[in-house]
Amino acid sequence: MKSISRLFALGILLLCQFCHEALGQSRPPAPIQVLVSPDKADWSYKIGEEASFRVTVLRHQVAMENIKVTYAIGPEKMVPTRKGEVVLKGGNAVIGKGKMTTPGFLRCDVRVSVDGAVYRGIATAAYQPEDIRPTQSLPADFREFWEKAKADARTVPLNPVMTLLPDRCTDKTNVYELSFQNDIAGSRIYGILCVPRAKGKYPALLQVPGAGIRPYPGLTALADSGMITLQIGIHGISVTHPPALYADLGRGGMRDYFYVNLDDRDRYYYKRVYLGCVRAVDYLASMAEFDGSNLGVWGGSQGGALAIVTAALDKRVKFLASQYPALCDLTGYLHGRAGGWPHLFTGNNLNFLNKEDKVKTSAYYDVVNFARDIEIPGLYAWGYNDETVPPTSYYSAYNVIKAPKDLRLVQETGHWTYPEQINEINEWLINKLFGNQKEKKAN
Repeated sequence: MKSISRLFALGILLLCQFCHEALGQSRPPAPIQVLVSPDKADWSYKIGEEASFRVTVLRHQVAMENIKVTYAIGPEKMVPTRKGEVVLKGGNAVIGKGKMTTPGFLRCDVRVSVDGAVYRGIATAAYQPEDIRPTQSLPADFREFWEKAKADARTVPLNPVMTLLPDRCTDKTNVYELSFQNDIAGSRIYGILCVPRAKGKYPALLQVPGAGIRPYPGLTALADSGMITLQIGIHGISVTHPPALYADLGRGGMRDYFYVNLDDRDRYYYKRVYLGCVRAVDYLASMAEFDGSNLGVWGGSQGGALAIVTAALDKRVKFLASQYPALCDLTGYLHGRAGGWPHLFTGNNLNFLNKEDKVKTSAYYDVVNFARDIEIPGLYAWGYNDETVPPTSYYSAYNVIKAPKDLRLVQETGHWTYPEQINEINEWLINKLFGNQKEKKAN
């Protein structure tokens, strides 16, 4: 078995690639930077406490003088409660003040026009986020519904099909495109399975995907280090086609898949997705190469949601890692605050989706309700400036988790992650995957 440090080094490149391509982690450089900072170093405030924000505009990393900026302050994703403009003197200005009377996040959005282009910066003050509670209801038959759904799905044999991908194999790992049946409709889940060639028993890591539709490369470097990895898609199509095909599908027939059949809890799009994640665990647990105990799930954004869902639905999962999970507290907008991605009940969606049957269905798929059933250690990572998945929404889920939880908070991050955070997540995953094996050897 490789050392933990060797595993850590080999895994970093792959995790960085995943975060960059699938989660949009990197920020493009610009000659104009709008820096917005709250007046408290930890970005944290008590209910009713006023927050102010310092603004600096840099051009080629030098503060610009006598330039006008516009600003808007208010609860994240809501209509601003204060707007204005100010001219920067001495290279910066302090704007605000704002405050909140309930737990949540107060965002300051600053914009400046330079040479015909608009540049923007934000900062988000946290008001007692540990006190945020869900708005979403818990259906009385929530657990019964999902137990039956799992039982029904498992009446269908997995019927796995494995196709070796010789060009992706290494001298240590065989790489396959894997598919298996995942529900009573006979749909299939496709993914990339990486299995160490050497005979032995190995831990397993399931990676669940962020939103969208794309091909997948497989987690080959991690498998080379001595683990089984399965990286799945959720849309029931092969994950080895040319990228152009997925782009066409994403703009065409599979656009806005997260709204499909929201009026029917038994036909909503995510039912087969959630069950597909459970069937992926079924498959991994059935493998002769699996060590029988060390199985984790990890993902970010939509994948962060699916990681929590999978761990709640299948107790064979022993740990999870979730970055800024989507699909949390979907009804937040109906209660005057930010709700989770995909923002079902706000904006242009409100008139179309704000119907009783759709709201009721959302409760069966809201990550908040799965988070209540988490019983295993979890690593969670996010920041306060996330505009894709509002922090109000994922704190709603995080705060109801009673199991051991480790939060890696970097306040200024949005829907992206610093390399240092990726290193921490990677190290945590590897320690969890191999920790039990190390303890057994020590004994």
